[in-house]
Amino acid sequence: MRDAIAESQAKPPLDNGGFLAMLGTHDLLYRRVKLMGSWLPDATVFLDNRTMNGRVGFVVVTPLKLELTGQVVLIQRGWVARNFVDRQALPSVASSSAVVQIEGMVSPPPSRHFDLGGGDIGRIRQNLDMKTFGDTLGLDLVPMSVQETGDKRDGLARNWPQPNTGVDTHYGYAFQWFALSGLVALYYLWFQIVKRFRRNPV
Repeated sequence: MRDAIAESQAKPPLDNGGFLAMLGTHDLLYRRVKLMGSWLPDATVFLDNRTMNGRVGFVVVTPLKLELTGQVVLIQRGWVARNFVDRQALPSVASSSAVVQIEGMVSPPPSRHFDLGGGDIGRIRQNLDMKTFGDTLGLDLVPMSVQETGDKRDGLARNWPQPNTGVDTHYGYAFQWFALSGLVALYYLWFQIVKRFRRNPV
């Protein structure tokens, strides 16, 4: 899996046409892109309780309306610290109304965090469901998102974690099984040998 991701990332970046032509194909995931379009700043949302570099803040998400076709891509633009004194205060994020080119990597939708309900509405959100978000705003939202990786003059951090291949999960399961096996062995040693020896010393 890691090799497949590395191979995808090594390919030349896709422009608007190449990106749209590959929509719905598995090969699009983790491809690099250079997309031209216009930000829709009024639709920007701030995903709360997201960590980067060990700090808690927002991941800023803004739709990008692609040139020529008008289709809209959800861009995970980067991370920004939040104001812990005024938790409702929103950081200022530059969003030019001019046509921009953004560089990034095609990625799954933003990860979901546990919430107790009511976390999917407003500018500050715990989670974002792409279909509901697009339908609510009347946007022709494509079913993939992009993690921006380019120019950092907007002040957003973009030290995205490496794509999850599932290897860490397998390591975790293996560790649990080894730990359980060790525990069973200790119980066997205690009840079948040590306790018996203590009851019947030589």
